[in-house]
Amino acid sequence: MSRPLLQLALDHTSLQAAQRDVALLHDHVDIIEAGTILCLTEGLSAVRALRQQCPDKIIVADWKVADAGETLAQQAFDAGANWMTIICAAPLATVEKGHAVAAARGCEIQMELFGNWTLDDARAWHRVGVKQAIYHRGRDAQASGQQWGEDDLARMKALSDIGLQLSITGGITPADLPLFREINVKAFIAGRALAGAANPSQVANEFHTQIRDIWGE
Repeated sequence: MSRPLLQLALDHTSLQAAQRDVALLHDHVDIIEAGTILCLTEGLSAVRALRQQCPDKIIVADWKVADAGETLAQQAFDAGANWMTIICAAPLATVEKGHAVAAARGCEIQMELFGNWTLDDARAWHRVGVKQAIYHRGRDAQASGQQWGEDDLARMKALSDIGLQLSITGGITPADLPLFREINVKAFIAGRALAGAANPSQVANEFHTQIRDIWGE
C-alpha cells in the first residue's frame, strides 16, 4: 500500500475564507477539496479559484453527483478539478458516464459512501473502472457521538479487498490514524481539525508524522 496523502476539506460558506485557509496550509497538504457547502455557495468559481491558487495540487470537486454524470464531470474537470465525487445512490449509468469523462482526461471519480450501499455496489463501481471511494463519519453522526468502530473497519477492509482505495473522513485527528493501518488508504481528509486549529501547520505536520510512522516514507 502506498503512503496516504493529506487532504484539506474546505466546507466554507465564503470563498475568501476558504482561500485564507488554503494560504495557511498550501505547503502542508497534498490535496485541496472544494467541499460541497463551498461549491453550493460559490458554484464553479470555487473550483476555478482553487486551481488558480494551487496549480500544483490535486483539486477535488466534492459535488456528490446523483445524475447527469457526463455533463457535471465535464464541468468539474474543465474548471480544474482532478477528482469529482459521485454519491453512492447514483445509478450505475451515472457512474459509468462520469468515469468515462474522467478517464479520458486522466482524472478520477470518487464514490461517496453515505447512507445505504452494499459491497455488491462497490464491486460494480470497481468493474466500471472506479478506483476510489470515500468512507464517512458524517457531521451529524459525529455530533451525536458516533465513534469509529469495528464494523467501520471491517467494511473498510472489505472495500480495500475489492480493490478500492479509500479516503477517510469524519472528525479525523492524528491520534486516529493507527486504527486504519490495515486499510488501503488513499488520503485522510481533515477540515476543522486543520483549518480550525490554533496552529494549523503544526497539526498538519502531526498528521504527516503519524502517516510516516505507520506507512513509511
